[in-house]
Amino acid sequence: MARRSPNEELLTRALTETPPSDALSEQILDAAREQFMTHGVRRTTVDRIAVRARVSRLTVLRRIGGRDELLAACLLREYRRFVVDVDEVVSALPTREQRLVEGFVAVLEHVRAHPLVAGLLRTEPEAVMPLLTAEDAPAVQALRGYLADRLRHADPVRGGPETDTGPAAELAVRIIVSFLLNPAGCFATDDDEQLRLLARRCLVPLLAG
Repeated sequence: MARRSPNEELLTRALTETPPSDALSEQILDAAREQFMTHGVRRTTVDRIAVRARVSRLTVLRRIGGRDELLAACLLREYRRFVVDVDEVVSALPTREQRLVEGFVAVLEHVRAHPLVAGLLRTEPEAVMPLLTAEDAPAVQALRGYLADRLRHADPVRGGPETDTGPAAELAVRIIVSFLLNPAGCFATDDDEQLRLLARRCLVPLLAG
């Protein structure tokens, strides 16, 4: 198996570690988020984050760590917020079909409009693309696992057999990644109804086996 890049390792850590949650850590992470969002990863330093957070450099290092640890903590916090936001859309829907369609639209909208992700794609795409396109990309795995789990805990498509929700979740995530990296095309990715139609035609049939 190929060795993971530093960026892949960062997101893997971000998705598995527990983030700091006290008020001072939140203050530092808010500042780090703004710094990464505005200037990207390469031009961000611990010193600049400390200035923005109005704390000392030593406080940042002791509370969270260096730039890599700050980025990992930011990504974890944003991922957990993302899950809460998307769950508000899909958790009340009773069927897998509904959850897949509305989840597909909600995930694409959320990621596309996310200021941190969109900012990195704009200012530093080389730092983000490996997280989405590399073999065993952790961002793809995390989103696929999230969607598959939410589909698994809903009622099956009416009249259909029990099926593996993984393929539908994976195809949904791969379509989302494709739209994020190259939004130009015949699909209007800012039109929710077109996205729902796409999901019904291309994704829902996978739930029926």
